[in-house]
Amino acid sequence: MLRSLPFALLSVPAALAAQPADLIVTNATVYTADDARPVVQAFAVRAGRFVFTGSSREAFALRGPTTRVVDAGGATIIPGMVDAHAHLMGLAFTLRQVDLVGTTSYAEVIARVVERARTTPKGQWIVGRGWDQNDWGDTRFPTHEALSAAVPDHPVYLARVDGHAALVNSAAMRAAKLTAASTDPEGGKILRDAANAPTGVLIDRAENLVQGVIPPPSDAESRAALREAVREMHRWGLVGIHDAGASASSIALYERAAQDGTLDLRTYVMISDDSATVAKAFAAGPRSALFDGRLWVRSIKLYADGALGSRGAALIEPYSDDPANRGLLLSAPAQIEDVARRALAAGFQVCTHAIGDRGNRVVLDAYQAAFSAVPRADHRFRVEHAQILHVDDIGRFSELGVIPSMQASHQTSDMYWAGKRLGEARLRGAYAWRTLINTGTIVPNGSDFPVEAVNPLLSFHAAIARQDAKNWPTGGWYPEERMRRDEALKSMTLWPAYSAFQEREIGSISAGKHADFVVLDQDIMQVPAELVLRTRVRSTWFAGRAVYEAR
Repeated sequence: MLRSLPFALLSVPAALAAQPADLIVTNATVYTADDARPVVQAFAVRAGRFVFTGSSREAFALRGPTTRVVDAGGATIIPGMVDAHAHLMGLAFTLRQVDLVGTTSYAEVIARVVERARTTPKGQWIVGRGWDQNDWGDTRFPTHEALSAAVPDHPVYLARVDGHAALVNSAAMRAAKLTAASTDPEGGKILRDAANAPTGVLIDRAENLVQGVIPPPSDAESRAALREAVREMHRWGLVGIHDAGASASSIALYERAAQDGTLDLRTYVMISDDSATVAKAFAAGPRSALFDGRLWVRSIKLYADGALGSRGAALIEPYSDDPANRGLLLSAPAQIEDVARRALAAGFQVCTHAIGDRGNRVVLDAYQAAFSAVPRADHRFRVEHAQILHVDDIGRFSELGVIPSMQASHQTSDMYWAGKRLGEARLRGAYAWRTLINTGTIVPNGSDFPVEAVNPLLSFHAAIARQDAKNWPTGGWYPEERMRRDEALKSMTLWPAYSAFQEREIGSISAGKHADFVVLDQDIMQVPAELVLRTRVRSTWFAGRAVYEAR
């Protein structure tokens, strides 16, 4: 806990008393993420913004009769962390769903669903998320029969950990009228048995066949879930998110929460690829820093391909462990180029999901064509994930001014089996943070939660060590692609801010910016890498107010 100092201990020059600070934090190691003053002892806050960073003696000069002065007790302080790619409402509802993360067998998945069914009225949907067949002894996709037999009275929808595949039971298939006669949607695949009947596994846009019949939550349920998600983020030191694919209803929910003061989160929205919503946004124009810097709506989220774990990522050459498969393209290249052109004309950013090398090349080609047709400086277009790159395409990011928004914890989740999917040669372009940074681009970091855990220090640790939470493998997985610690810190603070046109508002502990910061119980910039994940958040501050304090 931080300790407040009594007023009588300090004095302040009369000339500065006219504009005292509301808050002074001192006796800390403050990593500012600001190259002008990278490490300071103290800072001062007025009206929710930093007004000074530097020495404790200088900060005390801004103390007035009502200033709160806080002694950090030598703690480490960093800027408020921002997840540059995550799913806010995905987290909100995942917290209320069946948690399947970490299951080591299909039997364990079924057991968790059965447990939920005991307290769920018959006929109501059971939704869960987090299974990964790569973590089971049998790494083949499951089929619905065992789940259907164990839970016959509830329709069940279980999203895979990456959200790009789902397992449903027979009751869910009946509700969705999914049969052997059903056809694969464009950009999706229904897995089938030898008799052509659905196995219960739906890949990418085939998920919509069942998702569309799940009853939506009420407004009250959505608001409560949002509040719970924000509290969970604060617990881990997050004060901002780039919400990677928000619906019109979610955006409206964020606006209401921001307006009534219950959204203490810097929320940068990527509008989901819905033609009507996108057209309406283009007509309205970009909206930035709404409700005192709580909401930005100026970006569009597109999807080029699927995910590597479910073999939906689009590859130039076939999968090494599935030679008849090159993955799925979820959007036609012409559509990506069309939206990119319209976005450039309207002043919007485009952020396109691309994981495989073919998916990434398709996006870069579409962007390049759009830039030629509608030249615009400082567009800050992004590729979300950029996980598997052909070596010929790595330099194109900096050449085109495209930002690779990557999630370091994906590398540590995928490294156990990525080689089976790709073969050794393609791994040289996999999760290539150092190579990309060396070309002159930045790499904003994130988690893609609820695909990965919320804790941003998992990505910080992965970025500097290329190791999992158990510090495996020794020396790191392709360690030449590691980030330096100063880069890893910026990848969670200043680089997300820049990649969202927010660098004048947030991202560093600098005068004039919103006073968002995190107090940690150890120095993540100095402790051995293997100790980083022992770090705990003491408190999280938003606009100069503590929104989380550890007990």
